[in-house]
Order: sequence, then structure tokens, then C-alpha cells
Amino acid sequence: MKKLLKSNKIYKKLLIFGVLLYIMYIFIGQQTTLSSYKNTQKYYSEQLNKQLAYQKSLYETKSNINSKEYIEEVAREKLDMYLPNERVYIDKEN
Repeated sequence: MKKLLKSNKIYKKLLIFGVLLYIMYIFIGQQTTLSSYKNTQKYYSEQLNKQLAYQKSLYETKSNINSKEYIEEVAREKLDMYLPNERVYIDKEN
């Protein structure tokens, strides 16, 4: 009878030890998953902030699109058009 009780105690201790190992394994797995989710959230937050800044710049451009200054700027930079009697300096190094 004593031998049977002793073997039952050993089985209980092994079972408890196994359950604790399993719980630790699950906990570590969840921590790595949470860490990857946090990194993903950080990446998408940065992307969202960049897109919001880009959207803001587009709204500013939209509000200035009919102004005389904006039209002259686009004509100079993209179309290489200049006002009459305007001096244009060309940099030879570029």
C-alpha cells in the first residue's frame, strides 16, 4: 500500500510539472505573438501618419491651385516657361 501511495505522489508531481511546462510554453508563444503584433501595429501607425501628412499637403495644393503664384511656379519648374524680360541663369555644373 505504501508503495502504491508513493508511486501516486510521483505521478502527481510529474503531472503537475508537465502542466507547468506546458503553461510556460504557451505563455512564451503568446509573448512572441504579441511582440510581432506590436511591431506590425507600429509599422502601420507610421504608414498612416505618412499618408495623413501626404493628404494634408494635397489639400494645401488643391486650395492653392488657382493662385497666380502656383501657376507661375509650375510653369517655371515643369514647363520651363518664364516671364518676358526675365533673366534665367543656367548652372553649368548640373
